[in-house]
Amino acid sequence: MSISEPITFADFERVDIRVGTIVAAEPFPEARKPAIKLRIDFGDAIGVKRSSAQITDHYTPEALVGRQVAAVVNFPPRQIGPFMSEVLTLGFPDSDGKVVLIGPSLAVPNGGKLF
Repeated sequence: MSISEPITFADFERVDIRVGTIVAAEPFPEARKPAIKLRIDFGDAIGVKRSSAQITDHYTPEALVGRQVAAVVNFPPRQIGPFMSEVLTLGFPDSDGKVVLIGPSLAVPNGGKLF
């Protein structure tokens, strides 16, 4: 995979990546690809947002609650089947292309912005 074309720092600043804590997770059997429905608390200023994530290879809903994750919070909501996803939860592919979530290595306040 090659590096994307260069962007400016202003471009980077427009992508609002925040940290939040997963407060609820449940299977999403209606999704075309296996997924989990998440409710993520981004603190008082942003609140709790919903996300659909294709992360079933490494995670169960029960193991996700309480975990801090990074997400893009300024994309428009996206309809995924009967579910409205409000944020894009972020991850990296493992050696098989399966999603591994990213989050802080130490606990941080919900709503913190990536810089």
